[in-house]
Amino acid sequence: MRPIENLEKSAMQKGSLYLIPTTLGDTEPLNVLPITVKNTIETLSTFIVENEKTARRFIKKICPEKEQSSLKLFPLNKFTDSSDLPSYLLPCEDGEHVGLLSEAGCPGVADPGADIVKIAHQRNLKVVPLVGPSSILLAMMSSGMNGQSFAFNGYLPIDKGERKQEIKRLERLSFEHNQSQSFIETPYRNNKMLEDLCAYLTGNTSVCVACDITLPTEYIRTLTVNEWKKNNVDLHKRPTLFIIHKS
Repeated sequence: MRPIENLEKSAMQKGSLYLIPTTLGDTEPLNVLPITVKNTIETLSTFIVENEKTARRFIKKICPEKEQSSLKLFPLNKFTDSSDLPSYLLPCEDGEHVGLLSEAGCPGVADPGADIVKIAHQRNLKVVPLVGPSSILLAMMSSGMNGQSFAFNGYLPIDKGERKQEIKRLERLSFEHNQSQSFIETPYRNNKMLEDLCAYLTGNTSVCVACDITLPTEYIRTLTVNEWKKNNVDLHKRPTLFIIHKS
């Protein structure tokens, strides 16, 4: 287990930025998170969070004894003014440790927290990443595809023509560079994404569908496009990561 440094405040030393992962869904935190995460949260009072309500719920679930009134939460989402971000790390300048709490999974990976981490490095603050579940890595681990070379591409275009072009481009990349290509979709459009993959990819291209990772309803399968055309799976409103690879 990774040791935790002394989290006591010190006027002689800057505080650190702790990158705190969360669960990927409604699971018991300590089923997927190491005790280090709980121990760290117990000691911190200031957090940078994407959503205050869900952050408070997670903190209460993993540390029920922690006083909610003691928490100071800074919002980091699409409504946050970028000019406000540097002020979020001012407590570190006074020797206080701050936690960056992801909405799901790991901070800074497909997550707006990367902007805060960048500022922390610019200010010469220590950045401490804690171990936790990453849907990208867990999907790659279980896909049977090339874990030596892969890319995460975020969301694909919504426009039908642009999406078709991008899907074919990623398929070509996977073949030419032997590099598995992963991406996500808005959960209510997951079924349409799988339909598009079956429509635009060649029949022998492999497609991994990794859905509800770490949840009781977890579903992970890798099949060729031709095989997917014969299988029915409902991915509607279920967090899903797709990976393709043409050999």
